[in-house]
This record gives sequence, structure tokens and C-alpha cells, in this order.
Amino acid sequence: MNKTLRFLAVPTLALGALALSGGPASAADHTYQSTLSQINGSSASGTITVDVTGNQAHAVLKVSGLAPTFNNAPYPHVQHIHGGAQGTCPAPSADKDGDGVVSTTEGAPSYGGIVTTLSTSGDTSPAAGLDLKLAGQGASYTVDRTFDLNAETKAALEAGTAVVVVHGLDPATLSPAGQAAKSDLVPSLPLAATSPALCGTLKAGQMKMPAGGADTGVAQQAGGVDAGTLALGGGLVLAAAAGGAYVVRRRGSGSAA
Repeated sequence: MNKTLRFLAVPTLALGALALSGGPASAADHTYQSTLSQINGSSASGTITVDVTGNQAHAVLKVSGLAPTFNNAPYPHVQHIHGGAQGTCPAPSADKDGDGVVSTTEGAPSYGGIVTTLSTSGDTSPAAGLDLKLAGQGASYTVDRTFDLNAETKAALEAGTAVVVVHGLDPATLSPAGQAAKSDLVPSLPLAATSPALCGTLKAGQMKMPAGGADTGVAQQAGGVDAGTLALGGGLVLAAAAGGAYVVRRRGSGSAA
């Protein structure tokens, strides 16, 4: 009799396990994070988190300790996600012209070109990369916004080669040669204005769970059947099986009397 009960319990337990189990979360939904480190002696610091859901990204960038003013006004700091290269921040040895500053173009072999502009509003394409009106302002600020994720940025994130770079140095901290040099991107500006101040590689963190719970792989009826209902159903089946086992056992006991 016990052997028969065990055979009856196996499919019931399997059904209960199926009701409670869920499929994997979507591989495309991730959180990417980085702690930004100073470059070119900026003494600044920062963090960034990028939550990706499908083709949407929500970025929160927090920085402090940057150069506060430029021409008696809040310093405009442009920042970007770079990609398509080594996925690293440049070492001091990347300074090829010996002026004591790793310029944006000297750092490009490490972090690549702009794939997304982390602007404070509006355009996030590479075309907005030098738009000072959309830059962060002053020594400390937060950029918190959602934007469409382009194919280049998505590929860089998934490949682990996406690098966040915040630009804008205090000219007073540079060598005499660095102070005298012009920007490699905008020759009308000093080299300090467009050179990297912070840098960090975005790394994949904890996978995000999709909205509405995990997919069970079981077709739902019109109107939907939630996981709680499935679990309850599994529990009722288990309870019914337990009750059946009790009846069979009682009958077995009665026949043996």
C-alpha cells in the first residue's frame, strides 16, 4: 500500500513544483554600475548606475569634487558613455605629447568614441557630445534621466566595453605646457575644458526581474492566472492527495481488521 501511495504522490508533487516554478528573467534586463575614478589629477569622484529594460535605459550619475567655475560661471562638464574600444580607462602613459595631460583623443584607444551623451536633458546622441548647454554644472551635480538605448551603447554594455567619462579640468592644476595647450576637440577652448576628469567602466550587476513576475511557460487563460492562483492550485492538489492517501490507508486498515 505504501508503494502505491508513493506512486500517486510523485505526479502530484511534480505538478505542485511546476505551479511554483518560474522561468528565467530576460537576459536583456540588467543593471550596470561603475565607481568613477579621477584622471589627470582632478581629485573628483563619482558613481553611475544604468538600468536597462529592453531598449530603454535609466541612468543616475552622481559626481563631486570637479572644477567648480570657468570664466566666473559654473563649470560646464560634458559626460558620455564611450564604447567600441578596450573598455578601460587610460593610464598616464597615454599622454603621448608629454604635456602632462591625457587628452580626450589620447584616451580614445582605451575607451573609444562617444556612443551616448549623458546630457542633463534633450539629445543623448553623440551629436550632443560637446553641447555645453546640456552639460552638468559646477563641482557637484546629479544627472537622473531615462533615454532610448541605441544599438552601439547596448552592444558596448553587453560586451563590457562601455566606459563613462566626465570631462573638464581645473586649468590651475595642470602643468605649464598643459595650461598653454588648446583643446584637441574645440581649438577655441583650453585643453583643460574638454580633457577627462573622471572615468569608469560599466560592469553588469544584478539581473533585473521583468515586470509582472517570471514567465512560467504555461499558457494562461483569458483574464490571466497569476502565480498565487497556480500555487494555491498546487497546494489544493497536494492536500487532496494527502486526503486520498488517508482514505486509502483507512480502507486498508479496515480490510485488514
